[in-house]
Amino acid sequence: MKKILVPTDFSEKADFALEVACKLADKSGAEVILLHVVESASHSATSFTGQMNFGSAEEEIFTLKLIEKGKQEIEMRKQDPLFIGDNWRSEIQVGNAFHGIRNIINAQKVDLVVMGTSGVSGFDEMMIGSTAEKVVRYSKCPVITIHKKQTSFDYDNIVFATALQDEELMVLNLVQKIQKYYDSKIHLVRINTPNNFERDIDSFDALKKFAERANLTNYTTNVFNDITEEEGIIYFAEHINADMIAMSTHGRTGLAHLLSGSIAEDVVNQANRPVLTSVINE
Repeated sequence: MKKILVPTDFSEKADFALEVACKLADKSGAEVILLHVVESASHSATSFTGQMNFGSAEEEIFTLKLIEKGKQEIEMRKQDPLFIGDNWRSEIQVGNAFHGIRNIINAQKVDLVVMGTSGVSGFDEMMIGSTAEKVVRYSKCPVITIHKKQTSFDYDNIVFATALQDEELMVLNLVQKIQKYYDSKIHLVRINTPNNFERDIDSFDALKKFAERANLTNYTTNVFNDITEEEGIIYFAEHINADMIAMSTHGRTGLAHLLSGSIAEDVVNQANRPVLTSVINE
């Protein structure tokens, strides 16, 4: 792991994510990139050091003030004992936050995104969604979402929710790297639901074979029963007091997303602990 991206709007939750990223960088030796995007309807995502064409003088003045404010906020964090270190740098862009994040991921070959999210539900979630949801759905690299300030940065227990597909092994590989940094125990879990029921004896056999294909060490295999997959993942993580949830997502878009939704996005919105997600190809 070489580069960790932390998008920030300088909110409390964004600072929670920056703290997590800095601690992870200390363990992994990675560089942290702190990205702030000044929202502008006339720019998709452009570095403020580049050439920008503003719609009006008023827009230019307002945007430049926001850029200056952003630079001041970044400087404050550089002086904060929580974030001080030589392993992170900052960047400011003008445009759309999601496009700015995606551009940095692609251009700078980011290995991991760590970002704060408040989580939403119901009608607001369906109609609007959050930047975090979009990043989880479209990102070409794994994403860790943070809801609250972490009281511990020792990820002793990591839940890996699995559908036992070989495509998930790539996601599990990243979890194994985090396991190495923190000497964690990985808890493989298959969620049994009324619509996707399987006998325990079959599930445990499949989990064992999946762990063997991944060359897992220091792990447990688990089957947990619940009404839905997302509720089962969240309640199982609470049951064992896990420090992190990890899972894959198919990153469905358009009509497919409306019809099937996303278990990963639901977990991101509802869980009170860090959630690591990564898109896999179907």
